[in-house]
Amino acid sequence: MKPRPPHLAALRALADPSVRPRDVRRALGVETATRRWLIGGVLPLWLGAGLADWHRHRRTHIETTAGTRESMIHSLMMTEAGIPVALGLFCEVNPGVLATCAGALAVHGATAYWDVTYAEERRRVTPLEQHIHSLLEVVPLMATGFLTVLYWDQARALVGRNGRPDFRLRLKRRDPLSCRTQIALLTAMGVFGALPHAEEMIRCLRARPALEPQPTATPALTPTLAIPADPEHAAAE
Repeated sequence: MKPRPPHLAALRALADPSVRPRDVRRALGVETATRRWLIGGVLPLWLGAGLADWHRHRRTHIETTAGTRESMIHSLMMTEAGIPVALGLFCEVNPGVLATCAGALAVHGATAYWDVTYAEERRRVTPLEQHIHSLLEVVPLMATGFLTVLYWDQARALVGRNGRPDFRLRLKRRDPLSCRTQIALLTAMGVFGALPHAEEMIRCLRARPALEPQPTATPALTPTLAIPADPEHAAAE
């Protein structure tokens, strides 16, 4: 099912004499404003919080405490949180996109709980890091919420209230992002999102051999020195 163009709601509003022109302009610009907020607000907030979280892991020496497993959990959470943001920016929003975002949001929440449970037993998780975690949990919720209210007709179709739902994933054809903007967004996600997590994983892998117990070497037995016979005792015999 194709998304309903936002200008249809504005055209219907023109028939209402109580609606002012600025209200119509606001309705026409809702989708553009939401996309701008996702690009200029939600995405930088997510990348900035992730970078701050990476810094806290480095300060608490994750490579010699929680190690590789926690770093793998962080990479998993980054992927789960990035799904709603990427789908909202690059794909046509339909019931399939909304269902994927909702599923990623639920899995991200469970993974975040697993992460904190695992980390607290192995390294110090400071109050500042806990606040950063809270922000990282809110960002995918914000992205999913914006998409749901903006494409409410698709959300209704997802629960069978507005026609047959379409679950196919397709790139945006109506008012897509410019090639320059897409390259800038992908570069930002790579430099400020994927690269720090890759550095953390490499650091943990390098420290892993040093953390493994080394086999204890068996001390060599000291050879017994032979005591020479006493010459006087030998002569007496």
